[in-house]
Amino acid sequence: MNASHKTGVMAPQLLASVRVLDLTNVLAGPFCGYQLALQGAELIKVEVPESGDLARQLGAAPALNGQGMGASFLAQNAGKKSITVDLKEPAGREIFLRLVDTADVVLENFRPGVMDRLGVGYDVLSARRPSLVYCAISGFGQDGPLRDNPAYDQIIQGLSGVMSVTGYADLGPLRVGYPICDTIGGITAAFAVVCALHHRQLTGCGQYIDVSMLDATLATLGWTVSNWLIADVNPQPMGNENFTASPSGTFATGDGLLNIAANKQDQFEALCRLLGRADLIGDRRFADRESRKRNRDLLRSEIESALANGSAEHWEGMMNRAGVPAGRVMTVPQVLESPQVRQRGLTQTHRVPGIDRPVTVVKAGFKLSAARVGVDLPPPRLGEHTDRVLGELGYTSEQITELRRSRAI
Repeated sequence: MNASHKTGVMAPQLLASVRVLDLTNVLAGPFCGYQLALQGAELIKVEVPESGDLARQLGAAPALNGQGMGASFLAQNAGKKSITVDLKEPAGREIFLRLVDTADVVLENFRPGVMDRLGVGYDVLSARRPSLVYCAISGFGQDGPLRDNPAYDQIIQGLSGVMSVTGYADLGPLRVGYPICDTIGGITAAFAVVCALHHRQLTGCGQYIDVSMLDATLATLGWTVSNWLIADVNPQPMGNENFTASPSGTFATGDGLLNIAANKQDQFEALCRLLGRADLIGDRRFADRESRKRNRDLLRSEIESALANGSAEHWEGMMNRAGVPAGRVMTVPQVLESPQVRQRGLTQTHRVPGIDRPVTVVKAGFKLSAARVGVDLPPPRLGEHTDRVLGELGYTSEQITELRRSRAI
């Protein structure tokens, strides 16, 4: 249970003393920054004047896109302050350098070399602030023959092998249905930043973090990669089947689809008895794990004929009570409205000035017993906090007016 639930007092946040300058765009970088903000870090989003983060124009609600508050932006930018700075302008670079003097982390996802060409690369910033943690997220990392290639999620899905194992043998390769490589890149970067901050606490030294979306995605492929590296088995697409066991996959019922993962012998036997098909336990075609894998199509037919007598919801409850892992295939609206997700408090709702509807976003996928997870600020308007942040840096109102006239901000 969260500490605030226990005591009724607002719990502290683990990164409350950390200031992050977030220069990122679209998804991988902003998602990383959002994870840090959820733990209490102060995120200052440094955006290009007039246009800002491209994600402001992206999403399924055209009206919000037109306001520069697209759903894609709203999803991972709550808890951040927005300032506009043109790093191509000398006065803009000076603003950024003065911000770096106050910062713990710089986060960027430009192509390799862009920050150096702007005169604000790691060498410049670390010489100015040796304790700085600098995290660069890119498609392929800072070295290697692909380092300069543009990278989008689908490009990485294809190059990483993810698409090669997604789909069916006769229908694929297919992309995963959401930008999984961007998301993995972002969560990997957030983990790396926290590790580097811990190292800095021990040593006083900052460092450079090089996050490759390709590397990060490969690191999560787990058994798929290991089967090739260790067992010389080239992974193939198997649709909704589990290559390690059977019956383990998606099954049709009398109403709806049901995932069943009877991966262990006792689970298989419990499933057979629950379905009224205890005869399958002694059938030599299904006697053990390997024989069930060889005859998975026959076994599927037998199981689905029994499942036709009830709905996915009915069988889900019955199987879980019997110790057989099972779960319905649900839509996004269904799972967000489910009692499980609602009780966990996974979402947080904000009121954003100028938007005529509540903005609900997903928080972190974990709770802490002695700290609060969440953000207090709604997603920011472009440049909403420019004057305030510059004022904190010592700029006068007259100087800020001049900076805006010269288009440095």
